[in-house]
Parts: sequence; structure tokens; C-alpha cells
Amino acid sequence: MITLHDNGVFLSSGRLHASAPLSAEEGRKRTLAWSILQAHSVSGDSEKLQIRFDAMASHDITYVGIIQQARASGMGAFPIPYALTNCHNSLCAVGGTINEDDHVFGLSAARKYGGIYVPANQSVIHSYAREQLAGCGKMILGSDSHTRYGALGTMAVGEGGPELCKQLLKNTWDVPYPKVALVYLTGAPRRGVGPHDVAIALVKATFESGFVNNCVLEFAGPGIAGLPIDYRNGVDVMTTETTCLSSIWETDEETRGFYEAHGRGEEYKELHPGEWAWYDKYIELDLSQIEPMIALPFHPSNAWTIREFLAGAPDILAKVEADAQKRYPKAKINLAQKVRDGGVWADQGVIAGCAGGLFDNITEAADILRGGSCGDGYFTLDVYPTSVPVSLELTKIGAAADLLQSGAVIKPSFCGPCFGAGDVPAHNGLSLRHTTRNFPNREGSKPGEGQFAAVCLMDARSIAATARNGGNITPATEVEYQPVRRPYHFDKGVYEKRVYNGFGHPRPEEELILGPNITDWPKMRPLAENLLVELAAVLRDGVTTTDELIPSGETSSYRSNPLRLAEFTLSRREPEYVGRAK
Repeated sequence: MITLHDNGVFLSSGRLHASAPLSAEEGRKRTLAWSILQAHSVSGDSEKLQIRFDAMASHDITYVGIIQQARASGMGAFPIPYALTNCHNSLCAVGGTINEDDHVFGLSAARKYGGIYVPANQSVIHSYAREQLAGCGKMILGSDSHTRYGALGTMAVGEGGPELCKQLLKNTWDVPYPKVALVYLTGAPRRGVGPHDVAIALVKATFESGFVNNCVLEFAGPGIAGLPIDYRNGVDVMTTETTCLSSIWETDEETRGFYEAHGRGEEYKELHPGEWAWYDKYIELDLSQIEPMIALPFHPSNAWTIREFLAGAPDILAKVEADAQKRYPKAKINLAQKVRDGGVWADQGVIAGCAGGLFDNITEAADILRGGSCGDGYFTLDVYPTSVPVSLELTKIGAAADLLQSGAVIKPSFCGPCFGAGDVPAHNGLSLRHTTRNFPNREGSKPGEGQFAAVCLMDARSIAATARNGGNITPATEVEYQPVRRPYHFDKGVYEKRVYNGFGHPRPEEELILGPNITDWPKMRPLAENLLVELAAVLRDGVTTTDELIPSGETSSYRSNPLRLAEFTLSRREPEYVGRAK
């Protein structure tokens, strides 16, 4: 299914070779990663990169601090296209006006500095970047962990806010040239096996050992040709969970079709590794051998095939219970109750965000549920299309109607189910989600107060199959249905009517609109040779996320506060964490 090789390999004419008529040093210069990284580096040193990106994207939990920091440092206008999306705090306004205050600030900043403002519920950050910013051979920087557009021929990196601030100040992203790992795809996925199944299997194979830590994953091989672009995007966005630095895929007519469908055909370029490209290590992934997968709490790598999980559910869930109880001693945890009547029963299904809410995922879920029912029991199914254009097309072709008739609920574009700001289950609830993460608290409960719920990651297809069976966990390969591949039609008028695109046309005379929680950067003296600071936290885990700083589901009340900005400015990750999930 997936085989890891911790040794170098050459790729020529689409085949793997142990030796070549040239050196590994010459071969490494023939990878896609080399050509794109070197084209964007201004250092003049091929081993020490200083990257300038083509575009950037931030969401409404991060862009206020980034812009305020850059403004305080002398920025007069955005030097590159910078999209400010409003997909994270838009539906969890329990902190009064502060969420909408951020949005008003964002629009005023886009007008003043020449940015792109995407209103709340129009699109999630990575959907908009795919639709409007990506381009073959380009590089994009985002202040979100899952900034990955490799399947569109775009190398993308998720970083902390200060790195985006540096780009706004026309400085560079400085990294050593990374190792490049080949992901060699063969075969074709079976009916009922979706991109999340492939992605979860890949994360399971690579995460714990750190096999591709800080590498660029370069996808090539004969298996790519049979994958629709949404399938590729769905696998690619999850590469963050392998701890890789970035990703890049070969492009083909399927890629061209994506750009042409979005009215941006000029952004397409055919990209392939050069003959005898050399990779530091490689992964062989046979798509035909992938089964429907389930990732159990509390990480996407804690994964099993659904078949294995159902066969050993009592013991597997007992281990999850023990882990959860150790983490949250106040909570009374009982997942064993999910095993009954010859099956394992979930309470909720969610298909959402940059991984799950894609057009193909939702249409195939509709194919599975058409004429069926989610039932009138405890199980519920919520579907969040990734953007308004996707929602519109789902409506036009009838897929939204099929889902609604089955008992599913269609909700607006929002990232909340991925980080705990939407669809919080009941105590001891088991939620199945086609989202990117199932870390602690990612379902929005407060286990420190005795509440507890669990999230398992599954592909939209198996979530739909489970919904059809009333919540009895079911792999999609065991359901009879006929998937229909539908062409996607992008309506550019949706964004033309609502998205403010001021890139290249700053209005310096405009005033920033600052809500009560947004203040100017404090006056600061130049840093001395030695600096004494108060230690706020020590994080020793392998992958640090915002969950350690602010529990998921909370509203980040101080995200716009100058003291918090100063905290981010003083923070610096160790080199071994560069590129790892934040």
C-alpha cells in the first residue's frame, strides 16, 4: 500500500532508477522543487534560500496582528497580492463585537493598503487561494498551517504572522535548501475510496517517524493521471500533517482544466521533473491498495482502516478512553457505549473546509445519500461547501437538494468544524469529520470542565455511507451507489459582486477602522544587545499548534491586542520546527 524508502532515487521517463548517467548533485537540480525554489530566491546561494513569494493569504484570526505589525514597521502598501479571508472567527461571535470589528478592520486595511478582502462566509482561506491566487510555478505564503496548493503546481507554505509581516516589508523568508522526497503514485483508487483515505494513510505512514519532516513532497508517477483535481487537492492539503515543509505535483490537462474553469487559463504551465531527477528519499503509494480509513483521537496519524477498526473497536476505543481520561481527569468518558447492536455508532457527521468541502466530495456524498435518509435518531450530518461558488454549483446541479432531502443540513463556508468553533457534539459524542485535524478540543468541548467529545477523521464518502445507515460507521466501499463525475462551472460573478480587490490600487488617504480591541502598536525602543523578557510558556511537544496557546473553540479575544502582537514578535521557533504544523 505505502512503502517508505530512506535512500535516494532517480526518476526518468516516469520510472524509478537506483542509478543514472549523472550524479545525484546534478539530479537534485532537476526536481520541480529545485526549479521553483531557486526561481524565487534572491540570495544567490542555492543552499541558503531567501524567498520572495508571489502572493499571500491570511484569515481573520491572524491578519489584524500581521497588518498592525507591518504598519508599525513602516509599510505603506501591500507589495504583492494579499487576500484577507474571513472564515475562522465569523460564526463564533461570543465575545461581543470583536469578531466583526476584525472584519471591518480588514476591509479598511484592504482599501488603504491595496489588498483583497473576502467577506465572511464567501470562501474558506484555501479555497479562495486555489481559485484566485494559485498559478503553476508560483509560491504562496499563508498564515495558516494548511497552506498547500501543490496539486495546482504552486508551492505554498504555512507560517507564523511575523514571516508574512516580513514579506509586507519586502524582506525574505530565509531557509536552508530542504530535502526533497518523492511520492510516487501508482494504481487507481477503488469506488468509495476518497482523498481523505489516501491522505490519512500517508500521514499514518510518515508522521510518527518524522520521515518527511521539513522535506518538500514532490508528487509524480502514473497514478496522478487518473485523479480528478479535487482529489489531488484533498490529498495535498493534508500533507501538512506529515510535517513536511511544502508540496508540489506534476501538472497535466486535468490541472489545465481547473485553471480554465476558473477563467485563469494563463496560469497553467506543464510541470514535470527533468529527466534523471534525484530525490533524497521516496515513498511508493499504490492507490489501488488504499482502503477507507478512520483516524481516531487525538491525531490524524492514529489511523486504522475502517475494517480493522470495526473488528477491534472495543479494545481500540478503550485505549482512546484511557488516553482521554489521562488528559482530562475531570471528564467522565464513555466511548464503549458506541459499540452496540453489531456495530459502532457515531452521533455526528461533518463534511467541511479546505479538505472536505470540495465540490467532488460533496457531489459523491450526494450520490450515496440520494433517495436515502440520515434517520431521525441522534445522528446528524452537516455539510459546509468550501466557497459560495461551490455552493452555487451544487445548487444548480441538484446535489444540494439531494442532501437536504436525505436529512443533511447545508451550512455556509466556514472553517469552524476544523478547529472547534462549530457543530460541538454532546458530552461523550462521537463526531466523524472530513476536516484536517482531530486534535484535543478540536470539536469545541471543554474537557477541563468535565465535558468531552471525540472527533474521528473519515472521508466524505464513508461519512455519507454512515449517514445512510443512521450513524452506524460504514465504509463507502460497502454501499452500492454509482458515482457521477460532474464538470464544475465556476461563476466569477459571485466574487466580482462581493470581494473587494484593491491590489495595486492602495488608498493611503483612507482611515483604518479600529474597534475597541484593536489598538496601535506601542512605541518601542530599538532592541539592545541583551534583552530581558518574562517567560510566558515552554512548549516541548513535537508539533506546536494554536491549541496550546488558545484552546480551540475560544474566540481569541486578545488576538488584536498590542501585547499579544509583541508576544508573537518575540517568539522564534527553533530551526527543526521550520515548516511544521503550527
